[in-house]
Amino acid sequence: MNKKIKNIVLGLLFFLVLFIFWFSENWYKMPKYIGNWKNPIGKNIPVNWEKGPEKRINSKPNVIVILVDDLGFNQISSYGGGMADGNFKTPNIDQLAKDGVLCTNGYSSSAICSPSRASLLTGRFPTRFGYEYTPTTSTFMKGISVFAKKNDIVSGYYHKDREKDIIEIEKMGLPNSELTIAEILNPQGYHNIHIGKWHLGHSKEFLPRQHGFDESLRIDQGSFFLPENDPNVINAKLDFDPIDKLLWGNLPYAVNFNEGPRMKPKGHLTDYLTNEAVKVIELNKNRPFFMYMAYWAVHSPLQAKKDDYDKLSYIKNHEERVLASMVMSVDRGVGKIRKALKENGIDRNTIIVFTSDNGAPGYIGLPDLNKPYRGWKLTHFEGGVHVPFIVNYPNKIPAGKVYDGRVSNMDIFSTFSKIANAELSDKIKLDGVNILPYLTGEEKGEPRRVLFSKSGKYAYLIKEGWKLQIDFIQNKKWLFNLIDDPTEQINLSNKNIEKLMELEKVLEIKLSEQSEPIWPSLLDWPIFIDKTLNMPNEDSDEYIFWAN
Repeated sequence: MNKKIKNIVLGLLFFLVLFIFWFSENWYKMPKYIGNWKNPIGKNIPVNWEKGPEKRINSKPNVIVILVDDLGFNQISSYGGGMADGNFKTPNIDQLAKDGVLCTNGYSSSAICSPSRASLLTGRFPTRFGYEYTPTTSTFMKGISVFAKKNDIVSGYYHKDREKDIIEIEKMGLPNSELTIAEILNPQGYHNIHIGKWHLGHSKEFLPRQHGFDESLRIDQGSFFLPENDPNVINAKLDFDPIDKLLWGNLPYAVNFNEGPRMKPKGHLTDYLTNEAVKVIELNKNRPFFMYMAYWAVHSPLQAKKDDYDKLSYIKNHEERVLASMVMSVDRGVGKIRKALKENGIDRNTIIVFTSDNGAPGYIGLPDLNKPYRGWKLTHFEGGVHVPFIVNYPNKIPAGKVYDGRVSNMDIFSTFSKIANAELSDKIKLDGVNILPYLTGEEKGEPRRVLFSKSGKYAYLIKEGWKLQIDFIQNKKWLFNLIDDPTEQINLSNKNIEKLMELEKVLEIKLSEQSEPIWPSLLDWPIFIDKTLNMPNEDSDEYIFWAN
């Protein structure tokens, strides 16, 4: 081998070694690189929203859902607690409650985002139509299992044998056979707008405009709030969290308008979405509209606007201060949306529902986000499913009311349908109910129905104040009397056998009514109920297995 060839071979070997080393450190970022190559992100282009009529054409009320991502019960000050030991306030959200009704027992229909959103839009348990898990790739789930915190007590299960049955993530969509709120309202003269997170399928057949929305400013599967190195951003990375590592490695800073190409938002993502919502209100003031305002905040990655962060110097914990800044941006958005409604003369003819898709996650590492409730996102303990729920409907719901009955995000479908006088087919099996009569006081008590959810081999239900959870992997059962024990401290499964057997029969029936998942879960991951991810675990700690 001559010297020239030898040098070429050595050079190739050197670059191969460098590549192998680089890949070993960055393999989990490959989805971002592939995505940027296949679907590049362009500069921001002003959104050309459709303009409504010059004069009011319909007296039906406007309906708005403001859905926050991963917002815990204790992050809103109107619920009597609040972040930073109650020192952090959410004045605009609090005012929304003061002008309407504060629901103290609001529930999400799932402990994780995508099924919860599917249920909100359809009024049905998402498992009725097989939408059981959040759309993810096998690479992402494998990444979680690789990066997951190691402990000596319990480990998760990655089901490699199921990879062959996984469909493409773009096809993990809300079935087109399901009827959404937008599709119900459209024939009633409503203009339907989606803004923010979608996460219900990303191929063209599953996008918002295929589910009854007229316009959509969409976040596909998450986004940075500002570029990581933007001078106006304060970041908080969570080195102990495998999900956080994958998000920082792969998220874009991007939105899509309708089916157009990806583009950068204009400034901070939450403020950008709010400003676009204000434009939509101004353009549609003369016709009834349904706005599904699905903020990506306050989901990780934890990123604050520097201006917001600087106002919260009294919060000493950096991660909590960043997260509080993110809540502040949502609170500011609520204020701007209400101001726009008032300035356009339609605030008295608009119903607003403010809620969260599930409770706050334990993988952020902040212990009080769901206080006083136990559990986290991904669990069916109250911390995972008991969420803020505020309804504001001037002239219909008395201001300053507090409602203690149980309401759910899947009730929004039936409630909005009734408000718009939309007729529903008896063939549709709805699990939500019209809650308006209960909020106004026309009906006493709370709706008589069963709240239920399942994720893999973990399920729960609430019936008449009693709550049963079963983790079938562990054969672990939790029975709570929520009337006497709302924070789930006393497990009665070994003390009240009669009630346990009664609810087990109800749960068995509910499970039999659900469909097979559209795609299988790949991972059963232990989620500790009373510990955040950065806390050491002990033998006595309780946990559940979350499936996805």
